[in-house]
Amino acid sequence: MFELQQIDPEAYRRQTRRSTLIVAVLFAAIAMASATLTVALFGEPGGNNFIWNLAGVLAGLFISSAIVRALLWDKPFMAQARYGWQLKRSLMSVTNVMHHIEAGVAANDPEAMKLLRFYHQGLTQMHQLEGHTSALEELRSESETHRQRLEALGIPADQPRLDPHWLEAVKRYGKKAR
Repeated sequence: MFELQQIDPEAYRRQTRRSTLIVAVLFAAIAMASATLTVALFGEPGGNNFIWNLAGVLAGLFISSAIVRALLWDKPFMAQARYGWQLKRSLMSVTNVMHHIEAGVAANDPEAMKLLRFYHQGLTQMHQLEGHTSALEELRSESETHRQRLEALGIPADQPRLDPHWLEAVKRYGKKAR
């Protein structure tokens, strides 16, 4: 279950830039080393070694990804990037069933109403963290209208958690609505 956290947007951007730089330098170093190694082992002196260079870079990408996931992912300097990744994944899981959510919201389905509210809150946070002020303005009216509708139905307007049960319930509801 994913839960929204209170995060300072400036600190988030500063920390994600730092972690991105670390991962990019790691990838560049590993990709160059593995490309050099594959050319040295399999290439032809003076020949076209594009394939070996490409193979080395792809190997570097694979090795870098494995290092990030196995060794760096849980480190404190990756916390903000990890949170941003989890937030975007959570929002995508909601986006993937949005047609079901919209049908449920139209029928005042409580799970759909909560999911849409979580989506609005999560999207608002993502835009704030990434500094997308124009996207925030576009979302504000729709989010406020939905918040008022929740309150009128007696459903709490603050929905900081994504309950996987809601996603499943809305999928079943969407299948019934067809």
